[in-house]
Amino acid sequence: SQTRFEEDSQEQPAAGYWKPLMPSKGSKEEPEPGCQDAGSGDDSQSTEQRNVSRLRSSSVEIREKGSEFLKEELHKAQKELKLKDKECERLSKVREQLEQELEELTASLFEEAHKMVREANTKQAASEKQLKEARGKIDMLQAEVTALKTLVITSTPSSPNWELHPQLQSPSKAVFRKGHGRNKSTSSAIITAASQNATPEPASRECREVDSILFAEFQSWKESPTLDKSCSFLDRIYREDVGPCLDFTKQELSELVRVAVEQNTLTIEPVASQTLPEVMVSAEDCGGPKKCALSGLPRTCKHRIMLGDSGSYYYISPSCRARITAVCNFFTYIRYIQQGLVRQDVELMYWEVMRLRREMSLAKLGFYPSEM
Repeated sequence: SQTRFEEDSQEQPAAGYWKPLMPSKGSKEEPEPGCQDAGSGDDSQSTEQRNVSRLRSSSVEIREKGSEFLKEELHKAQKELKLKDKECERLSKVREQLEQELEELTASLFEEAHKMVREANTKQAASEKQLKEARGKIDMLQAEVTALKTLVITSTPSSPNWELHPQLQSPSKAVFRKGHGRNKSTSSAIITAASQNATPEPASRECREVDSILFAEFQSWKESPTLDKSCSFLDRIYREDVGPCLDFTKQELSELVRVAVEQNTLTIEPVASQTLPEVMVSAEDCGGPKKCALSGLPRTCKHRIMLGDSGSYYYISPSCRARITAVCNFFTYIRYIQQGLVRQDVELMYWEVMRLRREMSLAKLGFYPSEM
């Protein structure tokens, strides 16, 4: 449109400028008609040629200017395209970086989720195991509490049960309850004669004195009770009482019994009860009703033991049962102290521990109640 406007603006003055000139009024010379026509024809042709040349030159100039303008526009467009290409390249790099970061974040999230699931499964398994162990301990404690209630009911300070507490009997009566059985008539005659000849004497009270070293070791253990035998209190008892009391002829089986007593997984039951299936390793290893598996001696075995959940039963003699029971009673009492179930003075607890140690020593020497 600009080009056309320039062409029109240039053509209009040309048409107006090349009008034929009129002769001036004061001129006397008048050209001849023929010459005037010829001259006007030549002038018109030259004027047209000039107009055409001018139009051509103006069109060329316009074309040159238009081409320069288009080149400039093209150059600007190319620059803009280059800038846009660079921007697109930068944005594509940003997008690739964001995609890579997103993939890494997704992978880390999945890894963290799997890790949390594994930890949750591990904790759940550990919790289930602890729950199972706690239920087993609860059942064991309930059985022990039931046994203690029975003991309390059947034996009170006012009327003690002489069968459950043989140490409370007087020496004159205890002599006839220990050792081998005698003829009933002879025993009654001896007791009658002794009762007739003996004068009533007041019951002798046992004198006792606290050992400072043992009491200090017990007090130190009582501040932080533990079943670890590395402490001085339990180390002494292991060396002086537990070890000798559980030292039987069959060393390998004795070690298994000691471990089962420490872990509280040993079971003692009468031979008459056949509630559990009997899985025996061999008659020589497990003994029998007439042979003790711990001592290897021919003895009448009224009880048998099972170590943990092995399912193997070992027949034991009354003497071996008394030794194992004495050790089990000691461990049961110190477990009660550790769990905070014993609410007594420290000195009373100390003397109860000493009594249990005396029972282990007596059982090791072969003394045990006749009902075993």
